[in-house]
Amino acid sequence: MTAAPEAIKVSTEAPQKCCSLLSGPLQPHDAERIAGTLKALADPTRLRVLSHVAAQGCDAVCACDLVEVLDISQPTISHHLKKLVEVGLLVREQRGRWAHYSVVREAFAELRNFLDLG
Repeated sequence: MTAAPEAIKVSTEAPQKCCSLLSGPLQPHDAERIAGTLKALADPTRLRVLSHVAAQGCDAVCACDLVEVLDISQPTISHHLKKLVEVGLLVREQRGRWAHYSVVREAFAELRNFLDLG
């Protein structure tokens, strides 16, 4: 008696597309800019600072409020906020004695587009 041939398994899932950047390969100046942004985001304290600012949505956040919430010294908060402003993730607005920060939505849209492997 011969064994029955094994059944061929047919996948019912849609075929996966190959990864590709939606916008194509980066130009040197774009690569430098995005690398600087990613480098700024690679710091855990900066991620915490940024998350607190982003959590406010469209409202600006006073640097003085971040000192209390994050339990980090004012000079350290200022250093990290400055780095986030330099790479274009936050915008700074001086209101009297205190600086207020808000998210630059276009910067995050650019990162999303870069990271989207469609």
